Amino acid sequence: MKHAESESRRLQRLDRELVWHPYAASPPRGEIFPVTGASGVRLTLADGRELIDGMASWWCAIHGYNHPVLNRAVQRQLQDMAHVMFGGLTHPPAVKLAELLVRLTPEPLERVFFSDSGSVAVEVALKMAVQYQFARGMPRKQKMVALRGGYHGDTFGAMSVCDPVTGMHHLFGEVLARQHFVAAPETPFGQPCPEAEMREISDLLAEHHDEIAAVILEPVVQGAGGMHFYSADYLRKLRALCDAFDVLLIFDEIATGFGRTGKLFALEHAQVAPDILCLGKSLTGGYMTLAATLCSEEIATTISQGEGGAFMHGPTFMGNPLACATAIASIELLISQPWQREVQRIERALQEGLAPARSLAQVTDVRCLGAIGVIELKQAADLATVQAKFVEHGVWVRPFGRLVYCMPPFIMNDADIARVTAAMVAVVSEL
Repeated sequence: MKHAESESRRLQRLDRELVWHPYAASPPRGEIFPVTGASGVRLTLADGRELIDGMASWWCAIHGYNHPVLNRAVQRQLQDMAHVMFGGLTHPPAVKLAELLVRLTPEPLERVFFSDSGSVAVEVALKMAVQYQFARGMPRKQKMVALRGGYHGDTFGAMSVCDPVTGMHHLFGEVLARQHFVAAPETPFGQPCPEAEMREISDLLAEHHDEIAAVILEPVVQGAGGMHFYSADYLRKLRALCDAFDVLLIFDEIATGFGRTGKLFALEHAQVAPDILCLGKSLTGGYMTLAATLCSEEIATTISQGEGGAFMHGPTFMGNPLACATAIASIELLISQPWQREVQRIERALQEGLAPARSLAQVTDVRCLGAIGVIELKQAADLATVQAKFVEHGVWVRPFGRLVYCMPPFIMNDADIARVTAAMVAVVSEL
């Protein structure tokens, strides 16, 4: 144990000296916890402690860690090739994964463009929309419409469609492309969306449709922008508006895809299809980075017949065989099991476990949807303090702002969910 404790301290010291972490100062203001192993739903720290992971590694490890099916997929693919350039070449994992994604997503999504991460998938979607409009002789249609409270990634194009005021990127406001923003729907999930909530975006499209290429939003759940669950009926009405004003519709399902909301894709709650769809995070079951942007055949053909004769994007690791093979294994594992029943079980357990937080004076709301559980506070909590408290409870939950939330792996049992939710209520009650 002394050796383990010494190794843990050494890792922490070197990390503070050398590494810059996401959304953090350098060196970080709070404690960084070294992980030396992960299996099932548990993380093993360098000092020997175990934590139940309530975050599924930022929402992507839906099957947990060290899963034998995914491990075998990686090992098999390594015997053939880890990577090969995608320019002018193809390979079975990329073709099979594209075929699988087209089969699982709604018409008219028939073309798949692979990239490295969710942010890049959004960049690709925005570029597709602009290049499509240019190719069809409408070069003025370059602007995007996005919802306030939304989050779409940290690269420059993606930042431009994140919330410009309350989002994480307001410091870059003067250098980002200027986009249009409308209020997110207030009608909660499960309720019909009144026409009054469509008025702002309807008026905007009516006035500016000649300069708008696309509307982009996260269907049903606004993730990092506030864990806001809104009416699926809004999506149906928005689809009709986009059609009426000749504007493309982009769904960002990077956080919600592959079962997180109780449907395989959140768009299924509304039974509508976008023109462009962004996928990532859970695509590989959390094993490695991969994203995909799907579009209609009409968009692909129009761009390809326009100026340049090609879509102007091409990541170095596009269609990485190792990642594609792992994604196939993850998706096939998910759909071969009663995953919907498991997500419903998780939702019930989250609702039950988080219910006591409703009576706390510092809490403004408690909400659950699928495998997402949220406690919203009246005031933002100090991350460094709260993070350490969760570790003391044997749980890994990483809040942000006023939100203390969890998105557990789909394999988490009721006892572990109860420990995660009990820790959430306990830590919040101490604030």
